[in-house]
Amino acid sequence: MDSAFLEPCLYTVKAVFILDNDGNRLLSKYYDPEFYSSIKEQKNFERNVFNKTHKADNEIAFLEGMTIVYKCSIDLFFYVVGSAQENELMLMSVLNCLFDSLSQILRKNVERRCLLDNMEGVFLVVDEIIDGGVILESDPQQVLQKVSYRADENPLSEQSVTQHITEKLALTTNVLQSAKEQIKWSILK
Repeated sequence: MDSAFLEPCLYTVKAVFILDNDGNRLLSKYYDPEFYSSIKEQKNFERNVFNKTHKADNEIAFLEGMTIVYKCSIDLFFYVVGSAQENELMLMSVLNCLFDSLSQILRKNVERRCLLDNMEGVFLVVDEIIDGGVILESDPQQVLQKVSYRADENPLSEQSVTQHITEKLALTTNVLQSAKEQIKWSILK
C-alpha cells in the first residue's frame, strides 16, 4: 500500500467569498496562492460561480475542478470553495458555521446593508473559522466566543439604542435649559 494515502491531512479551503444578488463581491479570501492569483482571475471565477449557482436550488456545485458549496440569504450568496478531492461535508460545515455565526452577529438580519455595516466582525469570523486555508473551527458558538461578540456589546441592541436616545434627550434638555437661562438673563438686564 502506498504510504502517501496513510499520511494524515488537514481539511482545507481554497477560497471563501460573499456576493450580493447582482454577483458583486462583498468579501473574498483566497488561501491558495496558485488558485487565481490575480484579482481579475478571482473576479472572473466568482462571476462564473455566480452565473452557475444564483438560479439553482442546489447546495453544491462543481466548476473548474473545484467543489463549491453555497447558500443564499435574502440578497447575499455565501460560497466556500475546496479542491475536487475535499470532503463536501467539511466544506458544508464551514459554510454553515460562517452563516450561523454571521446570523448571530447581525441579529438574524443577514442582508447586504447589515453585512457592510459590520464588515469588521465579518472578517473576524472568517479568520476564526479558517486560517491560511486550514479549517480551524466549525462550531458557531466557539467562533462567537473567540470573536468576543456578546449580545450586550452589539451596537444594534435595543438597550444601546435606548441608551443613545436617552443621552441625546438629556443633551437636548440641557441645551434648552441653558438657552432659557441666557434669554432670561438677557431680558433682565
